[in-house]
Amino acid sequence: MTKNRILRDALAGGKLLTAMAAHNPLAAKLAEEAGFDAVWGSGFELSASYAVPDANILSMGTHLEMMRAIASVTAIPLIADIDTGFGNAVNVSYVVPQYEAAGASAVVIEDKTFPKDTSLRAGGRQELVRVDEFQGKVAAAVSARHDRDFMVIARVEALIAGLGQAEAQKRGLAYQEAGADAVLIHSKQTTPDEILSFIAAWQGSIPLVLVPTAYPQLTEADIAALGKVGIVIYGNHAIRAAVGAMRSVFAQIRRDGGIREVDKTLPAVKEIIELQDDARMRRIEGKFLR
Repeated sequence: MTKNRILRDALAGGKLLTAMAAHNPLAAKLAEEAGFDAVWGSGFELSASYAVPDANILSMGTHLEMMRAIASVTAIPLIADIDTGFGNAVNVSYVVPQYEAAGASAVVIEDKTFPKDTSLRAGGRQELVRVDEFQGKVAAAVSARHDRDFMVIARVEALIAGLGQAEAQKRGLAYQEAGADAVLIHSKQTTPDEILSFIAAWQGSIPLVLVPTAYPQLTEADIAALGKVGIVIYGNHAIRAAVGAMRSVFAQIRRDGGIREVDKTLPAVKEIIELQDDARMRRIEGKFLR
């Protein structure tokens, strides 16, 4: 069974899927190792790993190649965050087949203007495109895919932009009408009340997707019990974990004036070599080197 089919069948079966963000193949392998159902190819995390804002600074090619690298080392589906689709419906129709060919099983496109600003940035520029314009993007993405199991997820930013529940509902339903396979509804409120209100009112026939970064008190059990959510995405925890760990280790090395103490707390080099799939290289050497 293909990764695309695994993702679509899981959503159709009513199972709540969990997706962990990744900014490189190593993070993706660790997410798979931990038992997540999918990888979130996060634009925010990739931008952060380059130390630039999540504002369409990096090129589509940079993001695409990272998605290709991630898909090549994992057996679980990859959901690619392609921001606003790198342009209008014409751009989207060219971009989607490239992500599909790179090994992604789904793309998420958001209804902001290009270039976008990251959703949770304080005082960020949160401007949305017209509903009919974004419907065109969704329809173009659906039309451009080769495998019908490849999924197009429409991300509604109306709550982020402060436009209210009615606008969010209108947009979600319009994007379903355009052919979206799921709707990602996003909120920056620090409690889940706004999201729970949206879910309670949702009359669409396609599943919802949540990214509970701002309201972490909502657990997977809580989300599954709602009955309308198909995917929960942990959108930036890999990069935050990496930054926290590196800061701590680097600071201790400076305090200690060496690595004797900190080395005891770190994974052994052998573990890193294993994650690099050294065993596969050894098998190839044994079979083909003469």
